[in-house]
Amino acid sequence: MKFWKEHTTLRVTLIALFFLGGMGLVIYGWTLSGKLAGLGIMLVGLVLLLAALFIYNKPFQDPH
Repeated sequence: MKFWKEHTTLRVTLIALFFLGGMGLVIYGWTLSGKLAGLGIMLVGLVLLLAALFIYNKPFQDPH
């Protein structure tokens, strides 16, 4: 937990990269409507967006 609180620049950079990459992949996959590859690309984009959300929430988790 302390790692993400202490390294805010790394956290912000990773969140920005994952968010922009995820949104780019979702939008690109959306343009491939009717193709199965578009769905796969959109799912990869969704995983990147969820990873950005996970990194964002990590410093606020309670230690058990």
